[in-house]
Amino acid sequence: MTEEYVSEALWYVVHTYSGYENKVKATLERKVENRGLHDFILEIAVPTEEATEIKDGKTKVTTKKVFPGYVLIKMILTDEIWYIVRNTSGVTGFVGPNSKPVPLTEEELAFMGLESTWEPEVDYDVGDSVKVISGPLESFIGTVEEINLEKKKVKVVVSMFGRETPVELDLNQIMRL
Repeated sequence: MTEEYVSEALWYVVHTYSGYENKVKATLERKVENRGLHDFILEIAVPTEEATEIKDGKTKVTTKKVFPGYVLIKMILTDEIWYIVRNTSGVTGFVGPNSKPVPLTEEELAFMGLESTWEPEVDYDVGDSVKVISGPLESFIGTVEEINLEKKKVKVVVSMFGRETPVELDLNQIMRL
């Protein structure tokens, strides 16, 4: 594969019928193999995470889809590739206005855990007071305890129910006071 293809390839999101994510991924991988499309469709992903459930007093670790109903595809968008992906069984369309594919931004890739060149702007340091601006702890005030630029995470100590509680947040979920 030539370097020019790799540099042009972007991540797109495809909407699927609920529960068809893995089937769509497998079908697309077969199409890539059978039609020799390795230069155009580079990677297909269904992001998952492990979740711990406690049922009847027993702990069970399960794998859950991070984005149910969606499949991520790193590809070079051409009319032919669009047609092949769009007409795959289980695919309802691309994510974007009027089903027109819009590639994910570097920031979106970073927060999905995919490779990205995005570097967040961090205007706070360890020990600074910050306010949580999004998520379930929105409007909480805390102190920065640790900053991890590689993982794009920050550990903040917030006061909850009269206790100091460390929480891990995305870098863009807080702002300096």
